[in-house]
Amino acid sequence: MSKQTTASLYARLDGYDAIAAVVDDLIPRMMSDPQLARFWAHRATDSIRREKQLLVDFLCASAGGPLSYTRRNMTTSHKGMGIKTRDWDVFLGHLHATLEKFKVPDQERREVLSFVESTRADIVED
Repeated sequence: MSKQTTASLYARLDGYDAIAAVVDDLIPRMMSDPQLARFWAHRATDSIRREKQLLVDFLCASAGGPLSYTRRNMTTSHKGMGIKTRDWDVFLGHLHATLEKFKVPDQERREVLSFVESTRADIVED
């Protein structure tokens, strides 16, 4: 009996470029949302570009890709931002819309949402 191997979520999402495209769609959605825009108010273009790269690195590493995410943890990165449950829910709505736009299959979508949801307690300050 041969051992069947399953491709990583990273591979099933089509790798780095596809994940970067998702981030390039998601961040502007959140920045233009009336509920979430305050988190990007008065941020330099370079800071936003850096944030996008950090998110790409985090998502790639979380999906089993070849990148390592060695930055600050989620608690440290988000502490004091005042992110509430309602903000998180709006973020998830944008994430769902972005995943839909890119036609991410249901199984992969569930896996992405699962690891994103695992960060909730470290990010939300209710």
